[in-house]
Amino acid sequence: MMEAGWIVILDVGKTLSKASLWDEGGGCVAHRSRPNQRTNAHGSLTLDAAGIERWLEGVLKEFASLGPVRAIVPVAHGAGVALLQNGHLLCAPIDYEWPGTGADRAVYEVQRDPFVATGSPALPGGLNLGMQLHWLETLRAGNYRTGQIVPWAQYWAWFLCGVTASEVTSLGCHSDLWRPYERAPSALAVRRGWAERLAPLKPAGAVLGRLTGAWAKRTGLSTRVDVYCGLHDSNAALAAARGHEAMQGHDATVLSTGTWFVAMRSPLDSDTAHLSALLEKRDCLVNVDVSGAPVPSSRFMGGRELEMLIGADTQLSAPPAASVDLKAAAMRAVERGTMSLPGLVPGVGPFPNAKRWSVNARINDPDATAIAHVYAALIADVSLDLIGSRDTLLIDGRFSQAPVFVEALASLRPDTTVLISQDAHGVARGALRMVDQNRGASAAFDQVAPLPVDLLEYRARWREAVERVHAV
Repeated sequence: MMEAGWIVILDVGKTLSKASLWDEGGGCVAHRSRPNQRTNAHGSLTLDAAGIERWLEGVLKEFASLGPVRAIVPVAHGAGVALLQNGHLLCAPIDYEWPGTGADRAVYEVQRDPFVATGSPALPGGLNLGMQLHWLETLRAGNYRTGQIVPWAQYWAWFLCGVTASEVTSLGCHSDLWRPYERAPSALAVRRGWAERLAPLKPAGAVLGRLTGAWAKRTGLSTRVDVYCGLHDSNAALAAARGHEAMQGHDATVLSTGTWFVAMRSPLDSDTAHLSALLEKRDCLVNVDVSGAPVPSSRFMGGRELEMLIGADTQLSAPPAASVDLKAAAMRAVERGTMSLPGLVPGVGPFPNAKRWSVNARINDPDATAIAHVYAALIADVSLDLIGSRDTLLIDGRFSQAPVFVEALASLRPDTTVLISQDAHGVARGALRMVDQNRGASAAFDQVAPLPVDLLEYRARWREAVERVHAV
């Protein structure tokens, strides 16, 4: 058991950076967030490391005034990487959505390990960390063949304590750098010299060091604050869910929802059939859990697509009366056959080649929110099928509080027990488990009742329409 004190979870997502403060009883004392900005460095889009740093300084200063902070655990999205040399960034980390990293893709593609070895699909932009490193070394002016390679979550650990590390959930997240079955760097990483440049491999729950004197001075925190190695954000949600009694003894899947909707299955059987059946070209992949074990997964950019359909500020949870109206709108849309089809974010998800995105839907339709949430449930249903999900499903993250989405998904999967948590801090609770299993205990789960409308015939027509605009 760690020394008494409060814990800060730093969650650097793609859309938002979040920080939460947790007391000894596992209660969330404070929660702060910041929309991430895109920045430009030398003609490429980059992650806003400097902006996040300024925000984090203010948040930690506030948290220091609230209670006895004892530890900090970082989590982050899995498609960021930092190059460090002599205590500094060699260059601003690339924003993985910047299309410029694809300029030399054909040369890179022939060097990648096969999907069956890495579980890492070929993805657009800089979603494969190997593609980011390749682009820096071959197309960008400057010498980027030196410097230590540090995943994004561990970058923030280093920034706070000065000790570098890499970690398996980050390396195993469609990076092209890791072979999950062998628990070792990929042949590509070895051949390109990246494996020897990776920061030392450490467990997510390892204490890397203590807060530097400079950060203590900037924030008012003690230099006795432990800084943990940290982990990939969706894997933190998985760790939290696996610790709940409702998930024990079940073939259980966690659907983590945010900018990305990531489904991660924990099969009861120990064979690898569920891994060998994954389809690379439909955004299936193998994640790696905190123990280093492979996890069959699928994903799509659900939060981004919903933002494009109905706006970034749409209220997810709503008063009871508004929820009733929203569900009524969804049922009307289903009954009249109004539907949206995939294709807003090309190159990802189970339908990466879709060319068109809507049928009979207008973005200004008053029922647009309901239509969009039913659409998200239909895509999630396909993603879950692709990894053989069955028995039990936990929906975690922002969209677990969207009633039409979760109830539509329960209707589409009548043989699955669909659960949600009223606690919106699943990622943070998983990160807490890296420090203290008791503090990371998940809140109670609620079972989702199906949306009271027949979605199965609607789904059949939707899938038929999808086939006309998508070539797998």
